Amino acid sequence: MSDTLALMRDRLAALAPEHLDIEDESALHAGHAGARSGGGHYQLTIVSARFTGLSRLERQRLIYGTLGDLMSTRIHALGIRALSPEEI
Repeated sequence: MSDTLALMRDRLAALAPEHLDIEDESALHAGHAGARSGGGHYQLTIVSARFTGLSRLERQRLIYGTLGDLMSTRIHALGIRALSPEEI
């Protein structure tokens, strides 16, 4: 597992996920401007009770806030599928 994936998992643990899957799609974006600057491309699927009652935008903001500085350094693009347990 890459350092970035490990850091993402560690930080997202604060949301007490029932399910967490992170796919590194950086290799699919080789040559892209963000890839050249070192930022990776990731797809995130996360299920957490913390998302209950939150809008899609509120869920994304919670995730971005939890990932913090990774969003401006190690992560160039992040696709998010954030669900509450009731939605699976």
